[in-house]
Amino acid sequence: MDAVVTDGKSNGAGLVGEQCPEVAKNIADISPASGFFFTSPFRSLATQGCFTQLTLPAAGGEALNGEFQQAIAQAFIQARNAGIAHPIVCGAIPFDTQQPSALFVPKEVQWFDRQQFLDNAPVSQNALPQVKRKTEHPAQTEFMQMVSSAVEATERGALRKVVLSRLLKIETRQPVDRAALMARMIEQNPGGYHFHVPLAQGALLGASPELLLRKLGNHFHSNPLAGSAKRSADLRKDHAASQALLVSGKDAYEHHIVTDAMRDVLTPRCSHLHIPSRPELLSTPTLWHLASPIDGDVADSAENALSLACLLHPTPALCGMPTTSARELISRLEPFERGLFGGIVGWCDAQGNGEWVVTIRCGTVEANRVQLFAGAGIVPDSVPESEWAETGTKLNTMLRAFGLAS
Repeated sequence: MDAVVTDGKSNGAGLVGEQCPEVAKNIADISPASGFFFTSPFRSLATQGCFTQLTLPAAGGEALNGEFQQAIAQAFIQARNAGIAHPIVCGAIPFDTQQPSALFVPKEVQWFDRQQFLDNAPVSQNALPQVKRKTEHPAQTEFMQMVSSAVEATERGALRKVVLSRLLKIETRQPVDRAALMARMIEQNPGGYHFHVPLAQGALLGASPELLLRKLGNHFHSNPLAGSAKRSADLRKDHAASQALLVSGKDAYEHHIVTDAMRDVLTPRCSHLHIPSRPELLSTPTLWHLASPIDGDVADSAENALSLACLLHPTPALCGMPTTSARELISRLEPFERGLFGGIVGWCDAQGNGEWVVTIRCGTVEANRVQLFAGAGIVPDSVPESEWAETGTKLNTMLRAFGLAS
């Protein structure tokens, strides 16, 4: 729903002009779990090798002449001097942009057609290892108490919305085959933004439904999600759930907090900006979402996909509103550091084109240890039991990939 270009030959080498590398000729050469891997209706890529790492925190990354943007520009210059004709920066930025980034400039990039990849991707024959232990963090009672505290804060007027999250920790008897996990995840969520980010220890992987920022030339798109409802295998019940979501006052309130905040931060940087007055529906295999396809043109051609992504991140869809108050409450209530969860993952090239999605429906894998992440937006009408159920439904995306979904 958020794409303005579709998979196909038109998304090949010509999409970002003469300097764009050719699309990979052999889809069989694409590995979803070796280097950085990212699929989208816009552009899809897989990388090999690392020319240089970029761990500088992304705080202030929206400033075109700031330290973060200068570091990216310098990395591109060094890459070109080393013979990398068309460098990109890719990877992940954490929820807390004061923390180190997990970005790098790869040595090689293979661009490929997503639909062709999906049509030819082999079904994983490797069984995932047996689960030894699953642990909710926090447990249900504690999470519901967190939600109650957040509801009280919104009712007092201390903030309009806050996003609270939880983890599911899994320990397996043998190390997890990340390639097999990625294959199952792609097969079960063909419409998601699939990603695999290699880390110093293990990897971050997922199938996010949410586009934060896509930029081509001076034009950009975003598709924030806020407000959701569980899907049903019964077609009548599924349709009823989608229509109830469309008319839900609680979900409309939560959604407009997000789009209003995005309008406020984007307007000063745009020569044109369009935000729909009402959201529409977007579906995943497990959830209906309220979505608002946004598009605009930047006022300054020096803007790049990463500067705009840093301007928007974190949106109220992942943090809350006001941002500072929501961050403080999250820090006080959540019994863990989010790290890369709730951050952004994507890429940006030296011409400023690129794409960044929100790091949700995701997990980290390190040997036989897996952590899955899910969050829910809390507003005055939120019900603790419902928010626990919603985060459980969101975790099902990854649990289904493990064959563990209830």
